[in-house]
Order: sequence, then structure tokens, then C-alpha cells
Amino acid sequence: MRRAAKSTRARGGEIGYTPPMTVTTQAVSQDEADIRLDRWFRRHFPNLQQSTIQKLCRTGQIRVDGKRADTNTRLEPGQMLRIPPLPPAPEPKPIAVVDPGLSRELTGMILYQDEDLFVLNKPFGLPVQGGPGITRHLDGALDALRFGSPHRPRLVHRLDKDTSGVLLIARSPGTAAKLAASFRGRDMEKTYWAVVAGRPVPVEGRIDLPLKRIGGDRGERTAPADRDDPEGARAVTDYRTLDHAARKLAWLELQPITGRTHQLRVHCVAIKAPILGDIKYQEPDQNDAFLATIEGLSRQLHLHARRLVLPHPAGGTLMVEADLPPHMRETFETLGFHAPPAQPASREGR
Repeated sequence: MRRAAKSTRARGGEIGYTPPMTVTTQAVSQDEADIRLDRWFRRHFPNLQQSTIQKLCRTGQIRVDGKRADTNTRLEPGQMLRIPPLPPAPEPKPIAVVDPGLSRELTGMILYQDEDLFVLNKPFGLPVQGGPGITRHLDGALDALRFGSPHRPRLVHRLDKDTSGVLLIARSPGTAAKLAASFRGRDMEKTYWAVVAGRPVPVEGRIDLPLKRIGGDRGERTAPADRDDPEGARAVTDYRTLDHAARKLAWLELQPITGRTHQLRVHCVAIKAPILGDIKYQEPDQNDAFLATIEGLSRQLHLHARRLVLPHPAGGTLMVEADLPPHMRETFETLGFHAPPAQPASREGR
């Protein structure tokens, strides 16, 4: 008789399984399709070391549908895994208590949700993750989006603290893995809006400029790299000008083909059109000089993740748009740029 391993909370409040004291079996779930065998075990038993998993596979103690399997075996839904007795797990940490104000703020950001994922409209100024001196951040509040699920929601990608707009959140580890694979495979269509100082020439085109990480007096930054620089990574952005105010300011649509750190910000500087409010990357007299000529124009970063089109992990294509943050909406009104409202989220081809 097959017995499933008992469900419990693992580290960080995530769902897990009590390490069995006897041999048990567990079925592979639908959202774990194509996951590697060793990753399945690390997901369900976070304290289990890779060397232990390798030994258990090598000695035949871990089996798939009764057969020996390597650690890199890809699993299919419904397959039964033989789970031998495992080392005891550490005491689980309790589910984090989320600040009520941030919890309300987070639920108010939801643009779309279903049983697999959330899409949020992240506001300007809210960090996605913690760091030195950062105690209030989106990742620390994701327990507020459990809504009764045993899984803690997971970040799939990142936006800079001062970049607003569409942010994707997975509701289970399996969904997170599928969405992360879509990002790596460039199956996501990402569209950003930016207000820039200057008007690019030509008004639309492709920026194919390698980037690398460097140090400096403004902290770690991203910078252009020579094509033969071994530290450089290829970075490609498509852009087009949607409107402009004389030759001083322009509204750009940016579509990153690759996903390097600060790619859009550095690429805009490269075409002599730095994003307004970008203190980290602005060139002398390219940002502040233009801002000073327009009364009341915000000095906050004018970069917004407008649209995300992605293959939904459960089938079909999901499209979600986010309206502009308040400071960019005010800038658009000042400059006479007319942005259409965000379209309702839609999922086609299910």
C-alpha cells in the first residue's frame, strides 16, 4: 500500500513534507511537469543536500515508477516517486506577519489573478526585494497574497525600486519554474514607457550594445562594453518615439529583447536620450538642464513597465497592462502626451 508523505510547513512558511522515517511514495503534481528529479527533492525537502540526493539515486533508494533514475531525470505529472527515510528537517519558521498597511497596499496593486499567478502594478519607490537599509519591500509582504494557499507566492522577475508597472508573481513553485523558463527563453514580450531628455535620432530603431557591471563613485553600475570584452554581455533593445515636446523631451516605447541589469537606462543614455530623473545614469546637462526649463516637472524616474504578454503556464497567452504612476501621468499632462488607458487583462487561446 502506497502512503503519501505527510504535508507540513517547511522553511519560510513554504509547503513541504515531513522527512519520512519509512519508505513512502509521492505523486508528481501537474505544476511540477518537466522538473528535474533532484530539484523536486530540494523543493520538497529544503534541508536535503545535493550529495545526499545523488547517493540515494546511485544506490537505487530513490526510484521513479519503481525504476532507478538519475538526478537529472525529467519528471512527468502522475509519476510516483519512492522516497526513502531522509535526515530530519529543521524546525519550520512561522509564516511572516505582514504589516496591515502594506498588505492592503499590495492587494490593491493586483491587475490580474488566477489559480497560477498574480500580476501587480508596482508603484514607484517600493523596492521589490530587501537589501542594506531596506526593511519595507514587496517580497517581504507576499504572504499577504496567499489567500488560503499553502504556498508562499514567489517573485519571477524584478523591477528597480523607482521603476513602476507590471510585475509577475507565481503562486506555486512549479509555476515559478515555468515562468522563469519563459523569461530565460525570451518568450515574454515586455513593453516599457519612458520620458527622456532629448529626441533620439533616428526616432526608432534597435540598440545592440553589450553591457557589463562596473564600480564607481555612484556605486555598482552597468556600463557599455566593447564587443570583444569578455566581461560584456549582449544587450538588445528596440525603441520607437511615440511623441515629443519640441526636441527637448520625448515619450519612448522600449522593448528589451534581452534582460540585463539597468539595460533600458544605459541604452537610453547611449542614444543621447537619458530617462528623466535617472540620477544614477544621467549625463551632465542632459537631465537637470531640461527639467529646470519646465515648471513643476517631477524629478522622479520616468520609467514604467507598461505591458507584459506571456505564455500562460496553464495554456494560452496572457496580456496585462498597467496605467502610469501619478508622477508620470502629471508629466504627460504637462507635455501634452496622450496615453491611452490600460486595456483590461485578457487571456486568449486556452
